[in-house]
Amino acid sequence: MAQFDCTDDSSSIMDYLHSWFGDGHPVIHLISQLQTTKTRGPLSAGFSLDTNPAQDIEGFDESSDFLNQLEDCSPPTDIASAIRSVSLMCTLDSKRMHCAHVPMLFSVPRVEEDDPNLCPLDDQDKSTEGAADAAEEEVLSVSFQSKYIPFFPLYQDYCVQAVKAELHSLSEIFDPELIIPQRLQGLQSPSTAHFGSGARCTQLNPFGATPSSPLLHPVRGTPCTLWQDLEEVKASGLLSSLTTRGIRLQESMFELIGSEASYLRSLGVAVNHFYASKALKQTVTPMEHHVLFSNIGLIMAASEKFLKDLEIRLGDNVLIAQVGDIVLQHCPEFHSLYVPYVTDMMYQETLVNQLLQHNRHFLCSIKKLESDPVCQRRGLKSFLVLPFQRITRIKLILEHILKLTEPGSDSVSNLQKAIEANHEIVMDCDKGVHKKKQIEKLIYLQMLLDFGNVEAIPLVINGRFLVHQGPVKQLTVGATYNSRVSFISIYLHLFNDLLIMSLPKCSSRYQSFTVVDHAEFPTHVHVKHVKTEALGLPPDSFLLHLSRSHTGHPTAVILVAHTRSDKVVWVQLLSSKQ
Repeated sequence: MAQFDCTDDSSSIMDYLHSWFGDGHPVIHLISQLQTTKTRGPLSAGFSLDTNPAQDIEGFDESSDFLNQLEDCSPPTDIASAIRSVSLMCTLDSKRMHCAHVPMLFSVPRVEEDDPNLCPLDDQDKSTEGAADAAEEEVLSVSFQSKYIPFFPLYQDYCVQAVKAELHSLSEIFDPELIIPQRLQGLQSPSTAHFGSGARCTQLNPFGATPSSPLLHPVRGTPCTLWQDLEEVKASGLLSSLTTRGIRLQESMFELIGSEASYLRSLGVAVNHFYASKALKQTVTPMEHHVLFSNIGLIMAASEKFLKDLEIRLGDNVLIAQVGDIVLQHCPEFHSLYVPYVTDMMYQETLVNQLLQHNRHFLCSIKKLESDPVCQRRGLKSFLVLPFQRITRIKLILEHILKLTEPGSDSVSNLQKAIEANHEIVMDCDKGVHKKKQIEKLIYLQMLLDFGNVEAIPLVINGRFLVHQGPVKQLTVGATYNSRVSFISIYLHLFNDLLIMSLPKCSSRYQSFTVVDHAEFPTHVHVKHVKTEALGLPPDSFLLHLSRSHTGHPTAVILVAHTRSDKVVWVQLLSSKQ
């Protein structure tokens, strides 16, 4: 595990990120501003991207009750917002951004309340945008037209129709009253998704928002084109010679083609309508625009190539032999594009919500774009979530094709490999999200911990993550003969390789901690049970023994958990061998 030579908390963060990103990256510039936060007060509002970022950082829920007991203490909103800004900046390619842009990168444009012009920007006004670079122009030039599917619904509508079809299939096996009411609740919102389930498009909601108002009109009747409806299939006479299973297999493989056509159509709206909008670009900074759309243009180009190859296969023989080999061929490119996009969706969500709340020009421009008939009453968020919905849906389609494929056929092996490759993409997306959250928490905690006279250690190092945290009480005895036993509040931060004991303190701006001891975990951390009744101790007491603390000497303390369940958790975690 990497270690760093540093003398204080701020320099450890600087050393880590400096070695990670290299010279000249915007992160280095912003971190230098963070180093003065404790002495100069909150950062400017221009760096604020999260109204309450502490709530968005996993791992702090366990201590919320304890922290709430401390009066006049609140999370360091300014620092946490800046940390989120750092994380957002970490998602960008340093070759596309320059340090000179840092002061304005995360300033959310605001309009004075008395400004009567809510929509001063227009596509024909204030043409300040420079010419798009060659890569962008190439992406925006995508104009592929499906040979076999002249019209297909937006992918959002396709997902709704697909889930309805699945519900109908399930209702033939189970009691429909036990299935449909619950599942249809997820169909009331045009943009519902949640990362992690990886099962149904309309069950997902990476933006964490509550469902929007129900659709005021039913989904337009746009039945998906079937393989057996193709003129080439009708003319071939295959429908009279194939078995029912054979026809279902062809339909399931054709669904991959048809759904990709639907997906590409929706991506076209996301890229050509939202991403390419000059009016929208004028309401945000270049970095904000990049965070909003990431590499969605390249994803659209990859989808076009994928659909072309699928249709070439169909054109070679109307009786589709297999599709697993084509999926497998495109999986490496999908992996390179989808993993960074889905990983950064948490930052995308944060920025969209902040811009909608604080940037009236952005809000007005988005409303105007969303009202265009090309969106079919779909919002920006429903288009931004498309890549995640698609990469999870492909696996389901492939699994259905495998079920209908005759065992032992030549296509089984490619199908299995394609399913595994697609599953790996989804898992790597999940790992990427967790890794970024872990880095956020480490940077956030580094800013909260004050080592004081205790030997400072770098908290942000590669491979470290927070396991558990929370308050306990430490038994103390006075120095005099008749001193009474008392308890002081202690806070524990347990990482996979480190245990930190600290005293919670409250400044005028935020809750922080003064470190009193730390030890390598699990090598020098041991837990022992004590006879609480014989010693007259609270029943939830336990002995924490550090065979080697920061002083180099062993130490032992009696800790008291707040509840019996807290004691069980702490004893189990502190006794585990990571």
